[in-house]
Amino acid sequence: MTGPHVAIGVCTFRRPMVAETLRSLFAQNLPDGMTIRIIVSDNDDTASAKAAVSAMNGPFAVTYLHAPARNISVARNAALEAAVADGAAWFAFADDDERLEPDWLSALWRTAQATGAGVVLGDVRAHYGPAAPDWMRRGSVHDTRPERDAAGQVMGGYTGNVLIKVGDPRLAQLRFDPARGRTGGEDTVYFAEARARGVRFAHAPDAVAHEDVPEDRATLAWLLRRRMRMGQTHASLIGTGAGLLRRLALATVALAKLGACGVMAMARLPDPLARNRAIMRGALHFGTASGLLSARSLVLYGTQAAATVREPAQ
Repeated sequence: MTGPHVAIGVCTFRRPMVAETLRSLFAQNLPDGMTIRIIVSDNDDTASAKAAVSAMNGPFAVTYLHAPARNISVARNAALEAAVADGAAWFAFADDDERLEPDWLSALWRTAQATGAGVVLGDVRAHYGPAAPDWMRRGSVHDTRPERDAAGQVMGGYTGNVLIKVGDPRLAQLRFDPARGRTGGEDTVYFAEARARGVRFAHAPDAVAHEDVPEDRATLAWLLRRRMRMGQTHASLIGTGAGLLRRLALATVALAKLGACGVMAMARLPDPLARNRAIMRGALHFGTASGLLSARSLVLYGTQAAATVREPAQ
């Protein structure tokens, strides 16, 4: 019996670490019968990753795409479309600064088969350099795991470690919003729409990706900026179709939560981890309020748009 064909997308932008990511993908222990193709989607203005990707030798086919837009949604969509054109019924995303454990893809696949889920999320474990503060290490605040609702169900998704059943008719035409490709949050919206369409989500805790945290991200300021952007994305979801009074009501709730987080932060001053968690939660609510009140979203990516070029890497 022929096994599944899975495409693995890696979007990259000027990160030499992508070579290590590819080496970890070449070392995957695949389930019997599974075939894979790796698709590297380069979001730089020039084809800066092409030489490094082409120089990689491994057991699996690699396709290089040049998606020069400095817009992460363009890069993600280019990889998705290439996967569908290649006949893949399943598609996995990994980041270009990650190292995937050898059983990563197998673990995602086992969970998909056991649960019938169309979206399966793994964990991303962060590793800090010597300059990172102790509270950050203690709280593993850069780790990524699925959020769950009160019933324990996975609430949403992310692209750092995920397997998607792109062959599902509910997902076949779903793409990442280019309008969010500079501000971020495009993955949050993609998975929120997938969930709204009735796609089941599951968690595979043994599907592990590892990433090193650069010094410029191992700061409270970077974490606050990230949480604020997440709040703005949340605002765009809950505020869609809402009238002015409804948006004002939702913003008032968010501001009240921001105030509560400020009180918690003051009460927890002696404990840097507890204090900073409260501050980060406050930044999320501030982002939500600002988004509902139509404040300008934080821009994380560049502006240039161009066509996608598909080239074989090996």
